Amino acid sequence: MTDINRDDLRAAVSSGILDEAQAASLMSLSQTRSGARSHMSGLDEPFELFRGFNEVFIVVGLCILYSGWTGITGVTLFSNGGGETTLFVMGLLSMGAVALLARYFTLKRRMVAPSIALSVMFGLSALQAGYGLSAFFDGNDSISFAVASVFATLCLVAYYRLFRVPFTMAMIAVGVFATTIAFFFLGGATPSNPLDYIRISSQGSFGLVTFALGIIGLIVALRFDMSDPHRISRRSQTGFWLHVIAAPAIVNTVALTLFSMDSVIAQLVLVAFLAIIAAFAIIIDRRSFLISAVGYVVALSATVIEDAAFFAILLLGLGLVLLGAKWEAIRRSIMNSLPGFPGKSKLPPWDGRLSEETIG
Repeated sequence: MTDINRDDLRAAVSSGILDEAQAASLMSLSQTRSGARSHMSGLDEPFELFRGFNEVFIVVGLCILYSGWTGITGVTLFSNGGGETTLFVMGLLSMGAVALLARYFTLKRRMVAPSIALSVMFGLSALQAGYGLSAFFDGNDSISFAVASVFATLCLVAYYRLFRVPFTMAMIAVGVFATTIAFFFLGGATPSNPLDYIRISSQGSFGLVTFALGIIGLIVALRFDMSDPHRISRRSQTGFWLHVIAAPAIVNTVALTLFSMDSVIAQLVLVAFLAIIAAFAIIIDRRSFLISAVGYVVALSATVIEDAAFFAILLLGLGLVLLGAKWEAIRRSIMNSLPGFPGKSKLPPWDGRLSEETIG
């Protein structure tokens, strides 16, 4: 008897035999009965940007189509020759056209890369319409930024509810951050340096806001992850994109703040913090947190052209390679050594089987 695998279920969803919820339920039941990840490689977390070159081909076509549309109308987010009303109307028309394309490429064809591209185009169109709408409030640049951010974020929420594109959640998170900063601008607070957005010690509390929003994003991401521990549905992909946004907000904010203190104690705390982040990333089985930490350390080291900096980068690269090669073994050892804690059974399996609580 031939086993039905993940590709078979995806084909069934694409052909309309099953909907996504039914396919996810069947895969979850199969893995529960056969033992967690026995039919998965276990070496990496599922991640897709495209499923074939045809999707890349379509994305190129969509980008050219979008460029042609903006060229013909002469109205974009950065150039408006027809007034705010024209900006608003053209933004709405663009949103409608993108939504129609998404009905085909996202809902019917279930394509990954075109769905991501259309999400970006919808977000840009919504931001364009939002700036046009802000003209009716007759305010300054801060009010325009606030109105546009709120409008675009709300439209992206509606877009996500309609099409369930995981990448859209990352754009929503960015929209929430932009909206929060916009209201700070309305209150008269402006950063004197772009780094103030991620430095807790700066004036205006921008760093604290970034850190708090990162924590909120992490909590939401973990809720998506725990609802799909086997990572077979779009919920886990949505969680991934939220981790991509939340991790830099948390890691870079704390790391830059500690580094700015310029003391031995602060550097030791920074090393301990990065170690905790690494352990946390292993526990939740998400590599995005480590990538965030690595990106910060490499960027910081690149600003210091010294032999010690290159030596640190060398050690960091060696550590990542070893960790990537032994990720599952390290995670299994850590998870087996940890006592039970709330939510542990809802994390991705680590020992080849589901816990009794998850099975039940």
